[in-house]
Amino acid sequence: MRICVTGGAGFIGSHLADRLIELGHTVLVIDNLSTGMREFVNEKAEFLEMDVRDEQLFTVFDTFKPEIVFHEAAQTMVPASMENPKYDCDVNLIGLINILDASRHVGVQQFLMPSSAAVYGDLDALPLSETMSGTPSSFYGLTKLTAEGYLRIYEHAFGLKTVCFRYSNVYGPRQGDGGEGGVISIFNRLLQEGKDLTVYGDGEQTRDFIYVDDVVKANILAMEYPELTGIFNVSTNTETSVNDLIRRFKALSGSECTVHYESPRVGDIRHSRLNNEKAKDVFGFEATIDLDEGLEATYQYFKGQ
Repeated sequence: MRICVTGGAGFIGSHLADRLIELGHTVLVIDNLSTGMREFVNEKAEFLEMDVRDEQLFTVFDTFKPEIVFHEAAQTMVPASMENPKYDCDVNLIGLINILDASRHVGVQQFLMPSSAAVYGDLDALPLSETMSGTPSSFYGLTKLTAEGYLRIYEHAFGLKTVCFRYSNVYGPRQGDGGEGGVISIFNRLLQEGKDLTVYGDGEQTRDFIYVDDVVKANILAMEYPELTGIFNVSTNTETSVNDLIRRFKALSGSECTVHYESPRVGDIRHSRLNNEKAKDVFGFEATIDLDEGLEATYQYFKGQ
């Protein structure tokens, strides 16, 4: 099939493009390289350096004629969204609308994109399920929640099949310091450099960490159901505290680094764990890579950089 991956030079998008090419699909990667890396783009993919807000996107879609679109391009940093909400909105909503309109224009069969655990805000009733109504505590979470509404209306009004994944905290090779699982890449880099670690808060805040290969698997499985629509959590349904994460890193690296605790950041949530039963029941997704295995693979990747 002819598949477009926006943000395909980024962390998740590049892994997804690699897998799609392995499966024999024709892939167009669109990325403005603001955070993505050209070297992450599979050499068998067609690559176009372009911002998702560019009006020329319609011409690109007219030429390539994608059958499926994976929209991975986004502003993913909670602190950045709080510092510059206008930019966060511009990329995550105006960019999305541009991609949706281009997809509708050429008759894309299925449109898949990530939302985020950030849409739930700081709800106490864990694990968090797709039926819960959250109150985002950051502009990033708010734009992701709003994006879900755009997908719903584009589907109901125009017939565009849309699938939205609420990723928990994704981590793995190629990840930068941004994004919701970025603490793992930050810790990796600091450990490699022999530096101290900084934790915002007391370290007892928890996250549901999921390895990037499992996230890619969820996307591929969903693509195999062309009539699939709706919102799905993609997670491990397991909580890990930042302090526990540090203990695992110390055991993995043999480091006895010093940990500094600072005030929590505005917009950060306290606890997060996502129920993944819906994705399992509807399209057979189940995370299979445990945290220690994923951390080992990620640590070795950064060690080799």
